[in-house]
Amino acid sequence: MYIIVVGGGKIGYYLAKKLHQDNHTVSLIEKDREICRMITNELDILVINGDWCSLSSLEAAGAERADVVAAVTGSDEDNLVICQLAKEKFHLSRTVGMVNDPKNEYSFNELGVDVAVNSTGIIAKIIEEEVSLDDFVNLATFKKGKLALIRIDLPDDSPVIGKEIKNLNLPADSILLSVIRGSQVLIPRSDTILQLQDEVVALTSIEKEQDLLHALLGAH
Repeated sequence: MYIIVVGGGKIGYYLAKKLHQDNHTVSLIEKDREICRMITNELDILVINGDWCSLSSLEAAGAERADVVAAVTGSDEDNLVICQLAKEKFHLSRTVGMVNDPKNEYSFNELGVDVAVNSTGIIAKIIEEEVSLDDFVNLATFKKGKLALIRIDLPDDSPVIGKEIKNLNLPADSILLSVIRGSQVLIPRSDTILQLQDEVVALTSIEKEQDLLHALLGAH
């Protein structure tokens, strides 16, 4: 994929580095000239020194042929504007915006950002559910905050271990997308039997997220 990362702070830098290492084509936009020079010296990617929120910077980064724009600056207002420009002016099908202040997540979802990443909310959910980071990770919310993509490590006492998927009592609006078993990634079928130490990736509505966690994890 061709991915534009906007923001050259620690998150933007390591995100660009990881995506480049994974053989994606990456360009990065950063307004600080010294940061641009540092990233140019360390990463073999296109680095644009310019205003995060300007059309000219996005054009210089190749937005007209990009697959994804990821806005990860320290400003929620800028991240939202970047995603909107990418959608409205360059017709990108996928935008990712980092939410620094959790109260702004609703605005991101309502104003069309495809994936609003709220790390504070993820950590809060883990604490509130009294499960460890290894047990449950909310990967993303999208479709204007109506759907959640989650990953769950099945604990020893999970009520679904040893059961076929067709016999699971999952809430409505929930589906298992994949089962990670060791080095294997399995596409679940109705007769797939869940095993100890399986990692499950599921899609559910926000309203049913807690019900899905209870169905897969039990009384944690």
